[in-house]
Amino acid sequence: MIDRPYPGGRPRPAADGAPKLRGRTARLATGAVHAAAIRRRIRIPLRFADGYSTTATVVSFTGLTDAQQHVALELGRPAAAGLPLVRLHSECLTGDVFGSQRCDCGPQLREAVERITRHGGYVLYLRQEGRGIGLYDKLDAYALQDRGLDTYDANLALGHRADERDYTSAAQMLHALGANRIGLLSNNPDKGAQLARLGITIVRQVPTALHLTGTNAAYLDAKARRGGHDLLSRGLDRAAEPHRNADPVAGPAQIGTEGR
Repeated sequence: MIDRPYPGGRPRPAADGAPKLRGRTARLATGAVHAAAIRRRIRIPLRFADGYSTTATVVSFTGLTDAQQHVALELGRPAAAGLPLVRLHSECLTGDVFGSQRCDCGPQLREAVERITRHGGYVLYLRQEGRGIGLYDKLDAYALQDRGLDTYDANLALGHRADERDYTSAAQMLHALGANRIGLLSNNPDKGAQLARLGITIVRQVPTALHLTGTNAAYLDAKARRGGHDLLSRGLDRAAEPHRNADPVAGPAQIGTEGR
């Protein structure tokens, strides 16, 4: 047990033993989900910092179980794809907007938009900052990581579970879109496991690139060792070839190191 206070001087809540991460414990969310409905569809041109541009149809919903304002980005031609490629992307203000190098969220979002545009499918942009703990607590968790905790122990030290995300609303969104059979673009086995329990058939799970830099290596290592993310099998000492040269479903090839 780490008996240090977290930011603000409040006592650290005790954690009994090693944390059991999401996907390793029984879940209540299973079986049929309440139906959600499409609220509005609107076309929006997108342009990323590196110059890549595309157009997305942004879809909003009513009836989502957590009442959050999640959206789906419809990219390419999902109906023509046969099996739409889907990325469940949890909101990360620091990484997606400000380009933080502490995580791989921004590069994963950029990669997903291009690969899914080429294949046809959806990015579900989910309001789940900090694996569900919120922006302020995520920043508090960063302060604890600066003092030696990994990303999961920092969440536990703040009184949260290691990963508080629930993908029931994501399943509702996919059902409303008619995407009941998908290819899932993710390294996280918990996303596929939850969706499968909620009536979504995962025909294949497609790994994202390994966006390794000199400042996020410890974060990625923790995700692989403790969150079960499919990263160690591909080696944290290697980085991915730029995604624009990769097949959107088969995934990117691997080359030397990045940010080392």
